[in-house]
Amino acid sequence: MVRIRDKKSTAAGPPAAGRQKPAEKSSPITAAVLKHAATIAAEAKASALFVYAEALAGRNWSAPELFEGRVFHVIRASARKQEFPLGQQVIEVPDVRLSRMDQIKIAVLGALSRGLLSRGDVIACLTGAAGSGELDTIAIIEVDKEFDLFLLDNMNLRLPPDINPGVLDKVVSLATELATEGREGVQRGTILILGDSDRVLSFSKQLIMNPFKGYADEERNLLDPSLDETVKELSALDGAFIVRGDGVIETAGAYLRITSGADLNLPPGLGARHQAAAGITAVTQAIAVTVSQSTGTVTIFRDGVRVMEIEKPHSTPSARRL
Repeated sequence: MVRIRDKKSTAAGPPAAGRQKPAEKSSPITAAVLKHAATIAAEAKASALFVYAEALAGRNWSAPELFEGRVFHVIRASARKQEFPLGQQVIEVPDVRLSRMDQIKIAVLGALSRGLLSRGDVIACLTGAAGSGELDTIAIIEVDKEFDLFLLDNMNLRLPPDINPGVLDKVVSLATELATEGREGVQRGTILILGDSDRVLSFSKQLIMNPFKGYADEERNLLDPSLDETVKELSALDGAFIVRGDGVIETAGAYLRITSGADLNLPPGLGARHQAAAGITAVTQAIAVTVSQSTGTVTIFRDGVRVMEIEKPHSTPSARRL
């Protein structure tokens, strides 16, 4: 989810650019990252700044002037009430432990899907281990090299017109939570097909009675938080969830009948779920998100290819680096 605070709000704006007033117990590592971030980003000609906001709690810090209007605060869903300077953008990531790179992937995905980044952008990312309260990493990302496959449509980075970016956020969030937490202590795998639902349904066959049949659209919309537990529970079913671009779940437990002879060229080791996800996106305009039952990896497919992977976090924190 991306939210932008109105610059016309009557609340006080951010402090003057360049000033930093860390809290009394400020980490020296975080202080070093903030001190050198502007210089590194400027020399790399970065045009946007992504900051893992959890590590800024209690710090009166403002981004350099060169990033005015192009600062993205990345927060976990549980911290959505945190306040940020006016006019700055907020991107929510799933409320689970994510690796540094997966924080960046999901945040950039949210910005790309809304047209807030372009192919030629270079972005600076300040991040750290989830829950650490510390920034320990500066990463410089060239969008057209790192994300050149994702959302490609006539050389533009954008979603198909029928898909609401907020629904894609929700699908990725649910998949990540399911991959991390499982269900009642049991690892679950599933597949969610988003968008172009009429055509997707034409390639599907119901394996069981449709558990969503007969309910009003508002009662089966994925954007309703009260539906989260239902989706996670139904992930035990064989088959796929088919979701309209506006978030309405058409069905669950659907078998995907792919007759296309396209060469999917998937690497060895990926099972029927991944084959089905790649296949359905090769013959439709849908986006597929899978959760691997064996590894907990979340994989996103479009146009018959893998475009992004989010690995299940390990319990041991990664080594710190600057």
